[in-house]
Amino acid sequence: MLRRYYSFLVLVAPFLLLGRNAHAQTDTLKVTFKDAEKSFLTNNLSLLAQKYNVDAAQALVKQAKLWDNPVLSTDQNITDANKKFFDHSNGNGQILVQLSQVFKTAGKRGKQVQVASDDVKIQQAQFNDLLRNLHYNLLLDFSQVANLIDQRKVYQTEIAAATNMVNAIDKSYQAGNNSLKDLIRLKALLFGLQNDMVEIDRQINDLQSELKTLLVANANQFIAPQITFNNNDTTLNAATLSELAKANRGDYLANQYLLDQNNHNLSLQKAMAVPDITIGSTYDQNSSYARNFVGLEISLPLPIFNRNQGNIKNAKLAAQSQEYTLKNSELQLQNDVYSAIQQYSLSQQLLGTRENDFYNKYDQLFKGMSKAYQQKQINLQEFVDFFDSYRETKLKILQQQLNLQKAIADLNYAVGTTVVNPS
Repeated sequence: MLRRYYSFLVLVAPFLLLGRNAHAQTDTLKVTFKDAEKSFLTNNLSLLAQKYNVDAAQALVKQAKLWDNPVLSTDQNITDANKKFFDHSNGNGQILVQLSQVFKTAGKRGKQVQVASDDVKIQQAQFNDLLRNLHYNLLLDFSQVANLIDQRKVYQTEIAAATNMVNAIDKSYQAGNNSLKDLIRLKALLFGLQNDMVEIDRQINDLQSELKTLLVANANQFIAPQITFNNNDTTLNAATLSELAKANRGDYLANQYLLDQNNHNLSLQKAMAVPDITIGSTYDQNSSYARNFVGLEISLPLPIFNRNQGNIKNAKLAAQSQEYTLKNSELQLQNDVYSAIQQYSLSQQLLGTRENDFYNKYDQLFKGMSKAYQQKQINLQEFVDFFDSYRETKLKILQQQLNLQKAIADLNYAVGTTVVNPS
């Protein structure tokens, strides 16, 4: 049974090694978060697409400022009793020409411009919210890739040590100095490490795809995030950051601007109940009481049945509904900021200087363990236990560093601007 398991390990090992070298076959692009952020702001296609929506809304503001076109109409005789077509000579025939212009009352044009201007603010706020969300994803992906690469280094260190140990024990086994059981146990340990690293490579590959999309990077490049880990003690005030969030978060501002637009639309709908005036002039050649008649026209609808009651009520209810939506958005904002501050403080506390010193001592101890086992100073179980303990300890500190990076991303996301620099 042991020999069969040994044969299985020999067969699958080459395929595992292929996964280890997956990203080595591509060009490596080392980039700091500041550089990645700059490339993201310049090249991200989703941001560019949303920016067109802002420009489109600004075009509607220009449209709202335009006057209605004057209306020109004419009525002429095609033929007469003499069967002549369009005969207007010597005062014959009939020509009627009318020119009219609508004049909006009650400040409708200004109110329409205001509603359109509110939509520009809404689109800009939605653009900023999209930027906030994509920036958050960028920081998370950037931090996770950097963290997984560091995890990979831990596994590479253990795999290199385990490989040397397997080779040494294999020679010792061939010489009859070690049991097959110990050899297979070490090969199983090596196989487990290689299998875990393949899973890390899979995760890195998935995140690389997201990063390249966000940065519009070359598909053949491997993005290697460069993070300088800092755990600076920062004091944060929830009330101050909540007010800062109100001024920066696109989702909250969009709700604020939408409330403004609803109120302005209510004012517009009330103004729509006031009739517009149409003023024009008419020239009539022959059909009036006098030849070549020129008259003045003034017309307006009488607001007897339709006084725009339904639209006014609809706009009023929409504004009232949006007030509650805005209050809920403000409450959510405050809770987001408070929760992000608490999570950031907890992550800071878990990464003290003394803990880092403790973890660093593991690296010094690791170097001597393989030699100690070969010299029979420790048994196989103690050696394997230390391998597991070393890996678990290193991965825990990396996870805590990632948690702090995520807490920073959550804090900046909750406030809507950079409060703590991620690296």
